[in-house]
Amino acid sequence: MKYQINQNQCGFLLKDGCFVKTLYCGTYHYMKAFGYEVVIEEMEGLVGFSGVPKEILLKDQELAAKVLEILVPEGHIGILKKNGAVQKVLTDTEYLYWNVWNRYEVELLDMRQPEMAAEVCKAYLSQIPIKYYKKIEIQPGELGVLYYDNQVVRELGTGAYYYWVYSKDVLCRIVDLKIRPLEITGQEILTADRIGVRINLMCTYKVVAPRTMIETMKNLENQVYACVQLVIREYVGRYRLDELLEQKEEISGFIFQRLKEAEKDYCIEFQNAGIKDIILPGEIRDIMNTVLVAERKAQANVITRREEVASTRSLLNTAKLMDENKTLYKLKEMECLERICAQVGNIQVGGGGALLEQLRELIR
Repeated sequence: MKYQINQNQCGFLLKDGCFVKTLYCGTYHYMKAFGYEVVIEEMEGLVGFSGVPKEILLKDQELAAKVLEILVPEGHIGILKKNGAVQKVLTDTEYLYWNVWNRYEVELLDMRQPEMAAEVCKAYLSQIPIKYYKKIEIQPGELGVLYYDNQVVRELGTGAYYYWVYSKDVLCRIVDLKIRPLEITGQEILTADRIGVRINLMCTYKVVAPRTMIETMKNLENQVYACVQLVIREYVGRYRLDELLEQKEEISGFIFQRLKEAEKDYCIEFQNAGIKDIILPGEIRDIMNTVLVAERKAQANVITRREEVASTRSLLNTAKLMDENKTLYKLKEMECLERICAQVGNIQVGGGGALLEQLRELIR
């Protein structure tokens, strides 16, 4: 039988199923009747002939020079490069690649240590399946606590980190270190004089001991919320309603001071705290509005009486001065006459006397 092998091909000659030699470019004749067979393959990519163990094939020195044998040890993966460019990831233990028309090479990556080496670049990561590694991203204002098999290793700052998950379980707990607001709304409290009020309080805090918080706290926000509630009840319940309304700022200061004393138990630091609103029951609000109106009316009456007394005293002083000084009295009369004339359009004077005498009589 005639076999034609092209320049980019090779042939594996078998006799009775056993490998004999490798055939290259040319024309060959072998009789099947005598048990000969030729398997022709393209010399590109993986060596596809699997009918014979590679150990037997590689005994052919000419063939061994044309292929790249790749062995991937346990705990490693291989990065296959074709003409210097990343081609694929090798995860099996053995490979044979034709190294004739294209140059193949492999770089082995050790997965036995969890932390990835610096040479593992993004081009490699784009080819490596996600099941082989874990990516951890720490945003600005956050801090990560890294664990191997649930044991603390170190803290991670802002950035992106990559870890192999071959030998150990890798876990990172991320803690937000930014200032957080906490608002307590509609907190119902009974004052010292047995009046129920609702209080809205606003506070801000931030985590200052992240590792201790992770190891000792669960549901931090809920626990801080409960702590603030208890502090509000502890202090506000001591005051009567009128004291509470008058000392709102002072009570806010007391609450903040008490929260500062308790902050270490929660691995946080309070930045500020204060009472935002005090909401009274409907009937109490109506009563206070009535009292306020009455107080304002009383204040208005007092001011009116005070002005009346001042006005009367001023008139009395003026009368005394005019009684003692006749000239001042005449000037006052002239002032009154001026006011009267300002309100009159025309003045008609009858009789034959002089006008000046008539005016004098009017003044008298």
